Amino acid sequence: MAVYMVERNLAGITMPQLAGAQQAAISTARRFTADGTPVRYIRSTFVPGEARCMCLFDAGSADDVKKVNEAAELPFVRIVEALDLTPAS
Repeated sequence: MAVYMVERNLAGITMPQLAGAQQAAISTARRFTADGTPVRYIRSTFVPGEARCMCLFDAGSADDVKKVNEAAELPFVRIVEALDLTPAS
């Protein structure tokens, strides 16, 4: 599994809508995993001043992440492999 970053432009999104989008990403990834395509939502970072959001997922391929986001009806600009450099706690 690799980490993939999903980049989104979310101009005009409200905080409740952002929370709903996050829940859609989480629940759709869980559904795909239960159906045999392992995808795990890791976290998101939202930059309000730019209306940009970066979401991290663990998955076997960028295509799996794309399918999750399309199934959740979440807009995205691109999906790229990334390195999650969060230090271990």
